[in-house]
Amino acid sequence: MEKTEFAHLYDEQDKQILKVAEDSLNPRIDRVDEIIEYAKEAEISKLGIANCISFNKEADQLEGILTNAGFEVEKVHCKYGKVPFNDLLPGYRGTSCNPAGQAEYLREKETELNIMMGLCLGHDIIFNSKSKAPVTPLIVKDRKLKHHTLQAFDKNDKQV
Repeated sequence: MEKTEFAHLYDEQDKQILKVAEDSLNPRIDRVDEIIEYAKEAEISKLGIANCISFNKEADQLEGILTNAGFEVEKVHCKYGKVPFNDLLPGYRGTSCNPAGQAEYLREKETELNIMMGLCLGHDIIFNSKSKAPVTPLIVKDRKLKHHTLQAFDKNDKQV
Protein backbone atom coordinates (compact mmCIF):
# COMPACT_ATOMS: atom_id res chain seq x y z
CA MET A 1 0.00 0.00 0.00
CA GLU A 2 1.14 3.50 -0.74
CA LYS A 3 1.28 6.10 2.01
CA THR A 4 -1.23 8.32 0.24
CA GLU A 5 -3.91 5.65 0.56
CA PHE A 6 -4.25 6.41 4.25
CA ALA A 7 -4.47 10.20 4.18
CA HIS A 8 -8.24 10.12 3.64
CA LEU A 9 -8.66 8.40 7.01
CA TYR A 10 -7.72 11.61 8.84
CA ASP A 11 -10.09 14.55 9.25
CA GLU A 12 -8.89 18.06 10.14
CA GLN A 13 -9.30 17.41 13.89
CA ASP A 14 -7.13 14.28 13.61
CA LYS A 15 -4.49 16.21 11.71
CA GLN A 16 -4.48 18.93 14.36
CA ILE A 17 -3.99 16.31 17.10
CA LEU A 18 -1.05 14.83 15.14
CA LYS A 19 0.47 18.29 14.64
CA VAL A 20 0.19 19.26 18.30
CA ALA A 21 1.58 15.90 19.43
CA GLU A 22 4.54 16.24 17.09
CA ASP A 23 5.16 19.88 18.05
CA SER A 24 5.09 19.08 21.78
CA LEU A 25 7.23 15.93 21.55
CA ASN A 26 10.11 15.92 24.02
CA PRO A 27 11.82 12.59 24.76
CA ARG A 28 13.40 14.02 27.92
CA ILE A 29 10.14 14.44 29.87
CA ASP A 30 7.83 11.93 31.54
CA ARG A 31 4.26 11.14 30.48
CA VAL A 32 2.61 13.60 32.90
CA ASP A 33 4.80 16.45 31.66
CA GLU A 34 4.19 15.30 28.10
CA ILE A 35 0.41 15.61 28.65
CA ILE A 36 0.94 19.07 30.13
CA GLU A 37 3.06 20.16 27.17
CA TYR A 38 0.56 18.70 24.71
CA ALA A 39 -2.36 20.49 26.40
CA LYS A 40 -0.50 23.80 26.45
CA GLU A 41 0.47 23.45 22.78
CA ALA A 42 -3.17 22.63 21.92
CA GLU A 43 -4.35 25.61 23.99
CA ILE A 44 -6.45 23.30 26.15
CA SER A 45 -7.47 24.78 29.49
CA LYS A 46 -9.85 22.17 30.94
CA LEU A 47 -8.71 18.61 31.59
CA GLY A 48 -10.69 15.62 32.83
CA ILE A 49 -9.48 12.70 34.90
CA ALA A 50 -11.42 9.42 34.82
CA ASN A 51 -9.99 7.07 37.40
CA CYS A 52 -10.60 3.76 39.09
CA ILE A 53 -11.27 4.22 42.80
CA SER A 54 -8.14 2.20 43.52
CA PHE A 55 -6.23 5.16 42.02
CA ASN A 56 -7.98 7.93 44.00
CA LYS A 57 -4.74 8.98 45.71
CA GLU A 58 -2.87 9.17 42.41
CA ALA A 59 -5.78 10.99 40.74
CA ASP A 60 -5.69 13.56 43.56
CA GLN A 61 -1.94 13.97 43.04
CA LEU A 62 -2.39 14.37 39.29
CA GLU A 63 -5.14 16.91 39.86
CA GLY A 64 -2.74 18.95 41.99
CA ILE A 65 0.03 18.77 39.40
CA LEU A 66 -2.30 19.82 36.59
CA THR A 67 -3.86 22.60 38.65
CA ASN A 68 -0.41 23.92 39.55
CA ALA A 69 0.41 23.87 35.82
CA GLY A 70 -2.51 26.25 35.25
CA PHE A 71 -5.28 23.91 34.12
CA GLU A 72 -8.85 23.64 35.32
CA VAL A 73 -9.38 19.99 36.25
CA GLU A 74 -12.51 17.87 36.62
CA LYS A 75 -12.12 14.46 38.19
CA VAL A 76 -14.54 11.54 38.40
CA HIS A 77 -14.01 8.05 39.83
CA CYS A 78 -15.46 4.81 38.47
CA LYS A 79 -18.14 4.36 41.13
CA TYR A 80 -19.73 7.70 40.20
CA GLY A 81 -23.50 7.49 40.55
CA LYS A 82 -23.39 4.38 42.76
CA VAL A 83 -25.10 2.27 40.08
CA PRO A 84 -26.33 -1.07 41.45
CA PHE A 85 -24.70 -3.81 39.39
CA ASN A 86 -28.02 -5.65 39.24
CA ASP A 87 -29.50 -2.70 37.30
CA LEU A 88 -27.04 -3.36 34.47
CA LEU A 89 -26.53 -7.11 34.73
CA PRO A 90 -29.27 -8.98 36.57
CA GLY A 91 -27.87 -11.38 39.11
CA TYR A 92 -24.70 -9.39 39.76
CA ARG A 93 -24.19 -7.85 43.18
CA GLY A 94 -22.58 -4.70 44.47
CA THR A 95 -21.97 -1.33 42.95
CA SER A 96 -21.01 -1.33 39.30
CA CYS A 97 -18.30 0.77 37.81
CA ASN A 98 -19.81 3.45 35.61
CA PRO A 99 -17.51 4.32 32.69
CA ALA A 100 -20.39 5.69 30.60
CA GLY A 101 -21.35 7.89 33.56
CA GLN A 102 -17.75 9.08 33.90
CA ALA A 103 -17.73 10.07 30.22
CA GLU A 104 -21.09 11.83 30.59
CA TYR A 105 -19.93 13.70 33.71
CA LEU A 106 -16.82 14.98 31.92
CA ARG A 107 -18.89 15.87 28.84
CA GLU A 108 -21.20 17.96 31.04
CA LYS A 109 -18.14 19.66 32.56
CA GLU A 110 -16.93 20.42 29.00
CA THR A 111 -13.46 18.98 29.39
CA GLU A 112 -11.25 19.27 26.32
CA LEU A 113 -8.92 16.33 26.98
CA ASN A 114 -9.58 13.38 29.28
CA ILE A 115 -6.90 11.38 31.09
CA MET A 116 -7.73 7.77 31.92
CA MET A 117 -6.17 6.27 35.05
CA GLY A 118 -6.44 2.56 35.75
CA LEU A 119 -9.89 1.75 34.41
CA CYS A 120 -10.53 -1.97 34.06
CA LEU A 121 -10.39 -3.68 30.68
CA GLY A 122 -13.81 -3.20 29.12
CA HIS A 123 -14.52 -0.17 31.26
CA ASP A 124 -11.73 1.64 29.42
CA ILE A 125 -13.27 0.61 26.10
CA ILE A 126 -16.67 1.99 27.12
CA PHE A 127 -15.16 5.20 28.49
CA ASN A 128 -13.18 5.77 25.28
CA SER A 129 -16.20 5.17 23.07
CA LYS A 130 -18.48 7.45 25.12
CA SER A 131 -16.07 10.33 25.78
CA LYS A 132 -16.76 13.45 23.75
CA ALA A 133 -13.25 14.79 24.36
CA PRO A 134 -10.17 12.92 23.16
CA VAL A 135 -8.78 10.44 25.71
CA THR A 136 -5.21 9.61 26.61
CA PRO A 137 -4.22 6.81 29.00
CA LEU A 138 -1.87 7.52 31.87
CA ILE A 139 -2.10 4.28 33.84
CA VAL A 140 -3.30 0.95 32.50
CA LYS A 141 -4.68 -1.43 35.10
CA ASP A 142 -2.68 -4.64 35.36
CA ARG A 143 -3.40 -6.35 38.65
CA LYS A 144 -0.81 -9.13 38.33
CA LEU A 145 2.05 -6.84 37.36
CA LYS A 146 1.08 -3.93 39.63
CA HIS A 147 0.30 -1.77 36.59
CA HIS A 148 3.68 -2.37 34.92
CA THR A 149 2.35 -4.16 31.86
CA LEU A 150 5.66 -4.08 29.97
CA GLN A 151 6.96 -6.68 32.41
CA ALA A 152 4.72 -9.17 30.62
CA PHE A 153 7.21 -9.08 27.76
CA ASP A 154 10.08 -10.26 29.96
CA LYS A 155 11.60 -13.37 28.40
CA ASN A 156 11.25 -15.24 31.70
CA ASP A 157 7.48 -14.69 31.86
CA LYS A 158 6.43 -15.45 28.29
CA GLN A 159 7.44 -18.10 25.83
CA VAL A 160 7.47 -17.14 22.19
